[in-house]
Amino acid sequence: MRYDDFFVIMSLLQVVVLAVVQGFTEFLPISSSAHLALAPWLLGWQDQGLTFDIALHFGTLAAVVIYFFRDWVQLIAQGFGFRRGHDAELARNPRLLWLLAAASVPVGVFGYLLKEQAENSWRNPLLIGGMLIGVGVLMWIAERAGKRQREIGGVTFADAMVIGAAQAVAIVPGTSRSGITITAGLFRGMKREAAARFSFLLSTPAIAAAAAKAFLDLRERGGIEPGMGAPFVLGMTLSALTGCLVIAFFLRYLRRHSLHFFVYYRIVFGIIVIALAIFFRRPAG
Repeated sequence: MRYDDFFVIMSLLQVVVLAVVQGFTEFLPISSSAHLALAPWLLGWQDQGLTFDIALHFGTLAAVVIYFFRDWVQLIAQGFGFRRGHDAELARNPRLLWLLAAASVPVGVFGYLLKEQAENSWRNPLLIGGMLIGVGVLMWIAERAGKRQREIGGVTFADAMVIGAAQAVAIVPGTSRSGITITAGLFRGMKREAAARFSFLLSTPAIAAAAAKAFLDLRERGGIEPGMGAPFVLGMTLSALTGCLVIAFFLRYLRRHSLHFFVYYRIVFGIIVIALAIFFRRPAG
């Protein structure tokens, strides 16, 4: 096998692995940023670059839009005074669209103010490992303390703002957007599946804004680099398909199971990350 062929195969492998990792970890409460930051670090790959990051953003955006398309149609219709819809629980809360909009403000503000830190100084294994453990402990406390009585139709303005503020914390790598927002929902007395559903709906504007911002940055740099078209399409497609499957699985899982498995996973993974950061330092680049 020629070296060029070997390099192409490894590049394809990197695309597939990172896209599937993104699709799995974006919607499970285990932190996609932690896994995407650590996979190249552990495997010795170079940073995947802005173009591929955008592909992953668009893939996860496609996943939530496709899976919750009917929900969003109903939410938008209700928000503008049309009451018909497929879901009786969503129909109980005609203000839900505007609650989601209000809850999206904190992550927009803090994302703008702290973008540089989130993309640079905060992307280190010690911080990522600490956040994996810390949010895992919070999730365990929420499981024990939460009353788990309320559905998504009962979400109030206070609920939305608490969960929206929690989403802003997910700017810090290792936090997990779904993990911290579901945890906040449990603390507010929501059922697990209802908290997850609200979390995924709330993530849609944030993921869309991040994808749009990244796309504008890419345009300023001259667009998609030569040779990146196929990885872009493949990465977006794989992350979207994987994301849809994971959303469906996770919502069904929460109907009968607690978050304890993900608590244990986060804590063990966080300890491993910190240990690797201390005892196994890969040279920069």
